Amino acid sequence: MSGRGNREGATSSHSIEAVVVAAGSSSRMGGLDKLDAELDGRSVLRRSIEALASAGVGRMVIVTAPARLAETAAASWLPVQVVAVVAGGARRQDSVAAGVAALAENSAGGPSAGGGTRSIRSKRDAPASKNRGTGDPVILVHDAARPLASPALIRAVASAAASHGAAIPVLPVTETLKRLDRDRVGATVDRTDVVAAQTPQGVRRSLLERAYAAYPPDGPETWTDEASLLEACRIAVHAIPGEATNLKVTVPVDLERAQAMLDHGLVPGRAPGRSAIPHDPQGLGRVGLGTDSHPFGPGEPLVLGGLRFEGVPRLAGHSDGDVALHAVADALLGAAGLGDLGGLFPADSRTPAGIDSRSLLGAVAEKVRASGWRPVNVDMTIVAARPKLGSVLPSMAAGIASILEMNPGTVNVKASTGNLEGPEGAGRSISASAIVWLAPITGDAPEERR
Repeated sequence: MSGRGNREGATSSHSIEAVVVAAGSSSRMGGLDKLDAELDGRSVLRRSIEALASAGVGRMVIVTAPARLAETAAASWLPVQVVAVVAGGARRQDSVAAGVAALAENSAGGPSAGGGTRSIRSKRDAPASKNRGTGDPVILVHDAARPLASPALIRAVASAAASHGAAIPVLPVTETLKRLDRDRVGATVDRTDVVAAQTPQGVRRSLLERAYAAYPPDGPETWTDEASLLEACRIAVHAIPGEATNLKVTVPVDLERAQAMLDHGLVPGRAPGRSAIPHDPQGLGRVGLGTDSHPFGPGEPLVLGGLRFEGVPRLAGHSDGDVALHAVADALLGAAGLGDLGGLFPADSRTPAGIDSRSLLGAVAEKVRASGWRPVNVDMTIVAARPKLGSVLPSMAAGIASILEMNPGTVNVKASTGNLEGPEGAGRSISASAIVWLAPITGDAPEERR
């Protein structure tokens, strides 16, 4: 299971803002400016900015090198969510503080933090958003050199930061780690609890201001990322699963790796290039079957079909126990030949306990699309003696259609609640089965390419 955010919005109570750090020197790129390098016709910087915009970020500031200030601010492709382009400092923390200050100055009388020369894009406001209006927004800090971060990952970080105060995406370290003593191996490092941190990293503004009060950005301490500053202030940082494709472009070969990921449809939320479109000569698509069953456990509420039933016992499981969405997710994965839900999101410490199954289904849908397939029909049956479901089945279907970005009329949800045998009939468990039909993404229709 994964830490993907609710596709209906990362959070409804906290606005989402972002600082995009683009002030590096590209010193290891052999004379190439990595942010100007193109991936499928769009620059690294542009891809990073547009991913944040498509994820629902309401306002963002780009922090760039002074020499690039005017050029970046004048770029015709900048989305309306970019409210300022400012000059960065000598250290990462100086650049981030300049971006945070610019966000504050462009809000309604918000406090400023940090400093730095800035070029404000005059009279350009972000569009109205349901995620605006809070006095304690979630601020995402993202490396511009990470152009393949998916909108789902960005929403997940924002959602986790809204819930926990601060959050970062991480990946487990798979290589054996060694500590060197000059040019010799001194010791092997236990990698059991070692992870690699990615961006975006999210934090509520109030907590970031608290950290700045303890350790001003222009102070002598140097922080390699925002999480290290928060850790020093004993501010808990929540970790969620990152993405293997969310690489940071540092050396020239990274551009080749990023392009290969795009070409082969490996990036979540990005449709593959034509060379990666699945071969479907008969035009029949692919069909998958998914099933799941969970017993009732202690606690409440019941979560089923993406809906919450207050006062009804919950289903036991590492996640929220939503057997209906799990069945749909397994059917999608089966049709696309991508394994199963448990293999992708194990029921252990790698997956947050109690995670929302809507997030899991959204992540699976993006993975299926990245492999070149799109769902065109879903038919599901829920088997349960309790609770009665007839009146809520249309809402379940609409919710599933929204998560999968399908027409509501193409999702059908049925329930069998009477004359049942076995644990379902005894009211001890609920099971669900789903059949999905996938069609290849051809790239001919704009909506297929998202």
